[in-house]
Amino acid sequence: MDSSALIDDAPTESARRQKTRARLLDAAFEIFAENGVHASSVEMITEAAGFTRGAFYSNFSTKEELFFALMERENALRIEQLQVGVSEYLGPFAEQGDGIRDELVGSVIAKVLELQSDDRRWCLVQGEFMLLALRDPEVARSYLDFQNRFFVELTAIVVGALGSVSRRFVIDPLEAVRIIAELCASAEQNAILAGDQRPLSERVSESMPAVVLALTEKIPAK
Repeated sequence: MDSSALIDDAPTESARRQKTRARLLDAAFEIFAENGVHASSVEMITEAAGFTRGAFYSNFSTKEELFFALMERENALRIEQLQVGVSEYLGPFAEQGDGIRDELVGSVIAKVLELQSDDRRWCLVQGEFMLLALRDPEVARSYLDFQNRFFVELTAIVVGALGSVSRRFVIDPLEAVRIIAELCASAEQNAILAGDQRPLSERVSESMPAVVLALTEKIPAK
C-alpha cells in the first residue's frame, strides 16, 4: 500500500475518532444527569450516542474513564471562561496600574461569573460521581488527582489575576481558591434544591465579594 495514502487517511481517522468521543461524552453527560452515574450503563450511553459497545470500548476502557474525560472537558471549559472574564473585566484595571477599589470588586466578580457555564446538570453529575468516589478508594484516588490538578491550574490563574490589579491572598492561595469554589458549588446545590432559577452571579452577589475581600488584601506600593 502507498504509504502516502496512510498519511492522508490519518487526519481523517483522528477527526472521526474525536467526533465519536465527543458524541459519547455528550450522551454520557445527559444519561448521567438523568439517571445518576451508578445507574447509567454503557449500553444506555452508546444507545443515546448512536453507537455500539465496540465504539465505546475503542475509546474508553470503563465508564469511570469516560467520566474523567468528561470531567477534564468540563474543567477546561470553565478555565477558558474564567480566562476570558479576567482578560475582559480585569484587564482595564491592570492597564491603569492602580489596582481595583474595594467597592468595585463586587461588580467585576459578577461580570466574570456571568461568563461561567451555569449548567446545573454538571452539579448533579459531579455530586453523583463524588458519591461513587466516596465508596470506591480506587475511584477516589483518580477523582482527587483530577480535582487537585484543576485547582492548581485555577489557582495560578486567580493569583495572576489578583496580582494584575495589585491584590493578593492573605492565606494559602490554593486553600483560598477552594473556599471560593465551595461557595459557588454550595450556591449551585441550594439553587437546585430550592428551584431557584437565578443565574449564579445573582445568587452570590453579596456573599462572593465579601469572601473575596476577606481573603485578599491590597499589595503595598513599593
